[in-house]
Amino acid sequence: MEYKVGDKVVYPHHGAGTVTKKEKRNVLGQKREYLTIRILHNDMTVMVPVDSADQAGLRRVITPNDVGQVLTVLSQDETIMPKNWNRRFKHNREKIKTGDIFELAEVVRNLSLRDSAKGLSTGEKQMFNRAKKILSSELMYAQGLDESEADRFLDDALREALPTAPGRKMDDS
Repeated sequence: MEYKVGDKVVYPHHGAGTVTKKEKRNVLGQKREYLTIRILHNDMTVMVPVDSADQAGLRRVITPNDVGQVLTVLSQDETIMPKNWNRRFKHNREKIKTGDIFELAEVVRNLSLRDSAKGLSTGEKQMFNRAKKILSSELMYAQGLDESEADRFLDDALREALPTAPGRKMDDS
């Protein structure tokens, strides 16, 4: 995929940002073209080689029309997860690594539901906060919000999605 300066993109490990530069650089004796991406939510700059951007999971930010699908994922019932927190952590980490926003939304939803029902381990709590930040950063660009508005939007969506009926509860299998 071709990227240009100004494009809004998602780097799976860090979140959404803006391509600020496209330049050729000589690194370890090899001349390659790099994208410089400014990730706003964690004040980070990432350089990604253009020829391996796809392998790194780089992709464009979703459109405003896709936000509804993300909200649908957030409101669905929890996916059956491993009972063992270690396996659950690994499972969620793999989903986050895919870079797919719907997989990320599923992780955020599942951890949110689990947190409200039973609480999270320290590692899962950190993962939950990081996953929320990554998801919020993409929603920010998709909807033209600022960072705090995007955080509120996601928190409100999660609050609405929390189970209120006794029939909607966690499966601990």
